Amino acid sequence: MKTEHEIRFGDWASMQADARPIRLEVFVQEQNVPADLEMDDKDAVCLHAVAYVDGKAVGTGRLLPDGHIGRMAVLRTARGTGVGGALLKGLMARAEERGDECVVLSAQTHAAEFYLAHGFSAKGDVFHEAGIPHIEMEFYF
Repeated sequence: MKTEHEIRFGDWASMQADARPIRLEVFVQEQNVPADLEMDDKDAVCLHAVAYVDGKAVGTGRLLPDGHIGRMAVLRTARGTGVGGALLKGLMARAEERGDECVVLSAQTHAAEFYLAHGFSAKGDVFHEAGIPHIEMEFYF
């Protein structure tokens, strides 16, 4: 089921009040990722996206200056509604607009099919980050 949503973009100072609670709930509380690993110093240099449904922040992601997309997280109540795809497409559009030739990300293996469905390809072997299996993925414009 698709959900009506709005995607807003901004720097960390303007987006953290909405993005941080989503990341803490999904990564730290649900997946037991250490909070100090989840909240890193890269936030300050990223473009952030937050998805809203009925005015409530339900998803987030970020685009680093080097073309990496990361910290994609959607609250459990909004998963499967198209919010994650909209966030990913929005961040990819911003990367393409600024002239990036490739977007890369580290996907949790259980989410790899989501990224494959959006045109990414897997590269390399599975590795573990914070005890969670990941695989490197890339998309060329």
